[in-house]
Amino acid sequence: MPKKLLIDCDPGIDDALALAFAHGRSELDVVAVTTVGGNVPLEHTTANALDLAEYYGMDVPVSRGAGRPLARSPHTAPEIHGARGLGDIALPGAGTCLTGRHAVDTIIDTVAAAPGEISLVAIGPLTNVALALHKEPRLTEWVREFVLMGGAYGGAGPSAGSTSSGNTTTMAEFNVYADPEAAAVVFGAGWTPVMVGLDLTRQARATGSVRERFTDLGRLEREVLTPGLDFYGRSVQYRTQEGPPIHDACAVAYVLDPSLIDTVPARVDVETRGEFTTGMTVTNFGAQPETHNALVAIDLHAEPFWDRVTEAYRTLATTLR
Repeated sequence: MPKKLLIDCDPGIDDALALAFAHGRSELDVVAVTTVGGNVPLEHTTANALDLAEYYGMDVPVSRGAGRPLARSPHTAPEIHGARGLGDIALPGAGTCLTGRHAVDTIIDTVAAAPGEISLVAIGPLTNVALALHKEPRLTEWVREFVLMGGAYGGAGPSAGSTSSGNTTTMAEFNVYADPEAAAVVFGAGWTPVMVGLDLTRQARATGSVRERFTDLGRLEREVLTPGLDFYGRSVQYRTQEGPPIHDACAVAYVLDPSLIDTVPARVDVETRGEFTTGMTVTNFGAQPETHNALVAIDLHAEPFWDRVTEAYRTLATTLR
């Protein structure tokens, strides 16, 4: 039986690649997609989710969620993803419509209808998840697992204690920085999130040799992979590096096969009041075991990871020809 997952996202180039990865794996069954404001405003993330779902042939409900953080002004990243979120990817407009239900209700109702079966995967700011937890705290008991792409611990391994490094500020990763209050709610909810942060996702770089694997994938390569990765790689953040990391696909990879990613239990707290550290995921690998509240991803098994990604894209590409 395929693993069921609900993806809460803010497409975003790497979200687009993650959705393709999830849909291209027969071991996974995407049962719903929900959107949140993040990489670009909600109107664009939602339109992008609809367009991507239709382009990929995903028969999946799409629900619009929160357009603003819980307590702050929106923070977006058009310099990374372009003004509308998908860089140079140009897709036909979707003919399908939104569900008409708020993402929060979709999350709660979908998980409640199949307790213990749904992997909730958040690859954008955590606003929708925090609102869902406020409305239905039993969500923590009903999910099969909760995996988020967000945060960072600093790159020095479990001995690093509470250090961190980010991609939006010196100390904060984008998804957490965009709504740190929501992230604080999520990490304090009494479940055990799997934090797939920058220290892990920076190991998943789409280098030249990786991209050579995609050269015979027809429309998917021409219309999504190449224009998306080229735009992503030209951004100030990635253009001096050997290929941009495809952050969000790593969270999907954990659901697909946890052996692709090594994790370590830790205590994670989110800084919400620091003058220079807001959005920092303060990660203490040395905390007492009874205080651990997360599994933190530390090492990616890159070769099997890229094998799985390539296989998914190859499967998906055959449906687009």
